[in-house]
Amino acid sequence: MYHYNPQTALEELNEEAALPNPVHMRDMLLRARLDADHSLRLNRAFLEYQRHFAEAQGLAREILSELRGAKCRTA
Repeated sequence: MYHYNPQTALEELNEEAALPNPVHMRDMLLRARLDADHSLRLNRAFLEYQRHFAEAQGLAREILSELRGAKCRTA
């Protein structure tokens, strides 16, 4: 995503985000042997992570899509 090319950045965002994918995070939670209290606390935190992850990805996609379509000005 460091190429300063919105199209490349958008493609990379669709392929892989810098943050761990929520699906992988969920797998890690399911494989951990946690007591009930710890499991509940982490699950609540995971739900927040999942929500924010999706929001950030959507905002990035929107910004990059607009930049891709914008005419670049030269200085």
